[in-house]
Amino acid sequence: MLFHTQNFAFFLTAVFLLFWFLVPKKLTAQNVLLIAASYVFYGFWDVRFLVLLCLSTLIDFFTGLQIHAASNEQNRKRWLWLSIVLNFGLLAYFKYVNFFIDNVINLLQNMGFTANLAFVNVLLPVGISFYTFHGISYVIDIYYKRIEPTRDFVAYALFVSFFPLLVAGPIERANHLLPQLKQLRKFDYSEAVLGLKQILWGLFKKMVIADNCMVLVDHAFAYHNTLPASTLAMGAIFFSFQIYGDFSGYSDIAIGTGRLFGIELLKNFSFPYFAHSIADFWKRWHISLTSWFRDYLFLPLGGSKVSTWLSMRNVLVVFLVSGFWHGASWTFVVWGLLNALFYLFYINVYTRFGMAKRVYNLVGGSRHVAWRLAIWEGVSILSTFLLMSFLWIFFRAENLGEAFSFIKHICHSSLFSNVLAEPKLNAYILPLLVFFLWVEWQGRQAQFALQYFMQAYPKPLRWGFYGMLVFLIGMYMTVETSPFIYFQF
Repeated sequence: MLFHTQNFAFFLTAVFLLFWFLVPKKLTAQNVLLIAASYVFYGFWDVRFLVLLCLSTLIDFFTGLQIHAASNEQNRKRWLWLSIVLNFGLLAYFKYVNFFIDNVINLLQNMGFTANLAFVNVLLPVGISFYTFHGISYVIDIYYKRIEPTRDFVAYALFVSFFPLLVAGPIERANHLLPQLKQLRKFDYSEAVLGLKQILWGLFKKMVIADNCMVLVDHAFAYHNTLPASTLAMGAIFFSFQIYGDFSGYSDIAIGTGRLFGIELLKNFSFPYFAHSIADFWKRWHISLTSWFRDYLFLPLGGSKVSTWLSMRNVLVVFLVSGFWHGASWTFVVWGLLNALFYLFYINVYTRFGMAKRVYNLVGGSRHVAWRLAIWEGVSILSTFLLMSFLWIFFRAENLGEAFSFIKHICHSSLFSNVLAEPKLNAYILPLLVFFLWVEWQGRQAQFALQYFMQAYPKPLRWGFYGMLVFLIGMYMTVETSPFIYFQF
């Protein structure tokens, strides 16, 4: 069930009305309704997926209790590793078994052997990477005594399965979400209005920005061997807007939906394309995942409180694992590796040896003149955006061959040809992107762009603006409903 479809609109309306008007105002009743709604939502994809969701929930709820009750450290570790092995075992089987078999076959064939391995076509359950990380973080936090396990199975089951975040996050933490699920929710009109604003902006990002950018992106990658370099460059830039509009749009809809039920979900994006460096970008992009890897992988490895070489190793491990988490393909591994190399260069060379300060003084000016500082900000934001657009090529390409071929064909004199003549570049998309960036820039200090946007203007103007967004969604939504990109992860 996709967020930007009529089915979800009817579903959400029905759950909202049941939750606030028909279900008894009791905590257990509220949580049971949301669990039932979440299982209906998830089962809408494939009823078989519900078995895995239930199994994951039971494993982590039970092992969490056993870790807490264990009488010695050895037993605590046994229960912890049982949970980790079972969770990652299920994730590895459903997400990576095809990848490993395919690579073993290719390796044997390259060595001259005839490979007759049976290929298992395993169906990837939607959202398995996300709810698996919910459970693992819960169990690890219990092991390190950051939290105590809940004995309220209903609340825990809702923590794992709450439908707005079930398929593509944000990746929640037990210490943030579970306390909310143990308190009776009361309707808050202002929060509900805020939630609707966030849902509206998320729908605009997905249906107007992402889906319309997708037209040129798909065209550029499918025919990169024959298209001029300018079209390919525009395709790479448009993919940056597509994936941001798609994923942050999903997050906005998820967080806004949570607000409708009195539940605050973790912020997942903080205007990443206004970042001044690759390090700043990764503080703003998919925050719930990057913070998860920081807390449960980077810091346990020693973080940055070790030697320079070990710290660099830790960064490299995190980015490689993050890349592989995104998908069973070498393109994601290379994408993670390149991000790590640019990140390490920025931290250990560009910043440490004073290059950043020299560039700042050259462009921004040592006297902090306003217009020179503005130029510095613009240059740093643009250069970071272009770097990330280059790296996204590996994320979007079907395989490494396509990625390198795409880059090769960009490096051509036709890079300076007239891209506006490209028939797949719809004339309306550029003004829409300018409008989109303007709204995001104006609202960049808030949780999401529309939170305080036009707050100082009279109500008729604000309602007119919201009506215009609805009109633009209706006018420029694509005919075919496209799934969210991160559903495949």
